[in-house]
Amino acid sequence: MTSEPRTTPPHRPDDTDTNPTAQRNLALALVLISTAQLMVVLDASVVNIALPGIQADLGISAANLTWVVTSYAIAFGGLLLLGGRIGDLIGRRKVFIFGVLLFGFASLLGGLAQTEWQLLAARALQGAGAAAASPTALALITTTFPPGPPRNRAFAVYAAMSGAGAAVGLILGGALTEISWRWTMLINAPIGLAVGVLAFKYLAESSPQPGRWDLPGAFTATAGLVSLVYGFNHKAQLDPVTGEPATWTELWTLGPIVAGVVLLVAFFLIEARSRHALLPLRIVTDRTRAVSFMVMLIVGAAIFAMFLFLSLFIQQVMGYSPLKSGVAFLPFTFGIVIAAQIASALASRTDPRWIAGAGGALSVLAMWGYGQLAADSGYWADLFPWIVVQSVGMGLLFVPLTLTAVAGVGQADSGVGSAVLNTVQQVGGAIGIAVLGTVYANGITDKFAVLEAQGGGQPPTPEQLALGERLARAFGTTQTFDVAIWMMVVATVITVIGLSIRHEDLATDGVPGAPA
Repeated sequence: MTSEPRTTPPHRPDDTDTNPTAQRNLALALVLISTAQLMVVLDASVVNIALPGIQADLGISAANLTWVVTSYAIAFGGLLLLGGRIGDLIGRRKVFIFGVLLFGFASLLGGLAQTEWQLLAARALQGAGAAAASPTALALITTTFPPGPPRNRAFAVYAAMSGAGAAVGLILGGALTEISWRWTMLINAPIGLAVGVLAFKYLAESSPQPGRWDLPGAFTATAGLVSLVYGFNHKAQLDPVTGEPATWTELWTLGPIVAGVVLLVAFFLIEARSRHALLPLRIVTDRTRAVSFMVMLIVGAAIFAMFLFLSLFIQQVMGYSPLKSGVAFLPFTFGIVIAAQIASALASRTDPRWIAGAGGALSVLAMWGYGQLAADSGYWADLFPWIVVQSVGMGLLFVPLTLTAVAGVGQADSGVGSAVLNTVQQVGGAIGIAVLGTVYANGITDKFAVLEAQGGGQPPTPEQLALGERLARAFGTTQTFDVAIWMMVVATVITVIGLSIRHEDLATDGVPGAPA
């Protein structure tokens, strides 16, 4: 696979390198873009913490409660490609502002919701806004900042916001839930309004690209992604009666997954023949980008699951409150921000495979550490060191992989190219939670069976039952990370072997021989 001919010349540094006003405007642009991305990433973990309060206040059944999360995930994951391509065709700033304002408005509706259907509709609308804002935010970095150190630094901030968002969301969600679950949504309204208004002044509009609407591609891509994300999310849900996850052969798990795969195959066949493709295949057939997307899919699967199952362990085994469990992840936020800056500095003189490979190796080590957790584990001795190692690994992974995922993409395709990166992360997260959730549930079941056998058929006392539950959940956690470690091993090997682009080519926007 080879890089396609560029349709636009590489972006070269200009007077923004020496003009204080231009530099200040770039800094403000980055603040706006990063704030929007942080707001989008925060939302999932913030709402997860608020679910018990939402259920109690609105009277949502246990069977429908997961739809508060799923409705957002389906709309977000399903509409990302469409949102990115619309930005290419009509202007990325327009779509970014629309997405941010829609997200803020939907958050306001969600915070004021009085019934279940009002909240679920607002969550789906939030997902649609995020699907418009997120890919265009990344594309605006690509087209606003010149390649080399300025873009590397911008991507470091973006990657830090993306990586730290889930951890910050746990803290913020815990704090806001202490007041009211409604504030976990209402807080987005003024932030979205401010970002949308300021974006008119500080973000430059991209030139609309020539092209027509690829309606067959838009339908099959959106329906395929929605179906796939729904199937994997359904697999991760727990039955409200038995407490067990859905089986892989259950109709509402297997059916949507199969339908999603068929629709996505149809989508790629359509795109291969379309003159105005929603996703030009040159985006995904380039070796550097294909490797980056594949690694991000696997990393997304491992990392989304890591936050979920560590959060469960900290609350259900260690006994932390939601707010205290969020604070327990605070070192992750600092670690990933610092490591992202280090990765940004290294990207100008070290090939991305070695930076990302080092990050992958650290993540493998962290997954091994999580696999050693037990029912009597403490925070500082048994968990804190691995959170720090994981945060550094993620910072070193996200920056070079984000750079290589958009390297050499023509400006006409930067919106949809960014959307692919966001899409594989979301789909990877849904797959990871579904697959590792099965491992987690099976581990708990197996441990309970062992404990029952050891009890000799005698009914357990309440103290024994509580201890048994902690032991079972701890065992489920270790089983989960025993699998997750191999995900990160595979991602690291693919990175080191397959990511062959040189740092000199990144500095010239993926065009070998172009002046830096």
